[in-house]
Amino acid sequence: MRERKFLDYEKNYQGKLIAGIDEAGRGPLAGPVVCASVIMPLDESSIIEGIDDSKKLSQKERERLYPLIIEKAISYCIVEIDSDIIDKINILNATKLGMKNALCGLSVKPDIVLIDAVKIDTDLPQDNIIKGDSKSYNIASASILAKVYRDRLMMKYDLEYPEYQFAKHKGYGTKLHIENIKKYGKCQLHRQTFIKKFVD
Repeated sequence: MRERKFLDYEKNYQGKLIAGIDEAGRGPLAGPVVCASVIMPLDESSIIEGIDDSKKLSQKERERLYPLIIEKAISYCIVEIDSDIIDKINILNATKLGMKNALCGLSVKPDIVLIDAVKIDTDLPQDNIIKGDSKSYNIASASILAKVYRDRLMMKYDLEYPEYQFAKHKGYGTKLHIENIKKYGKCQLHRQTFIKKFVD
């Protein structure tokens, strides 16, 4: 089964509490970057079937898995870093800040931290895994939490700023979104450093 193979990376740290960390929203022109950390139980009876890199799952599947991950998690934390901070410190540093805050927000201290690609400032041992959301059960679980949380947030913002149609593109730089920026200008959700070429 996919889930069992997906746990091969976790087996490197057998017997340890493993936190997975990932983000959603590094690339969009609007909205926060959302970072999630989660410690999942790894005993056979607790494994959730269907966990995978959030980008490989349908919205329906992500929505199905989101509450299951929260219910099963030993501990989890989801953090937003807004567009103002992204503009001030750049998206990479904003992502690192969000990941660090998400780790610090866990109610249980892990023994090891597995992070998708990024290295953060922490005294805990960390393993920075390229495409970690495709290799680690814990990172994939974090990726689903971050993605669903952010998508729901952008759906809410769609009601506040209907002219930008955030529900359709979630703030990413689609043709529709760029056309709306050019037509209506920027709003407070837009990352100024990301959209300056589209507005005067």
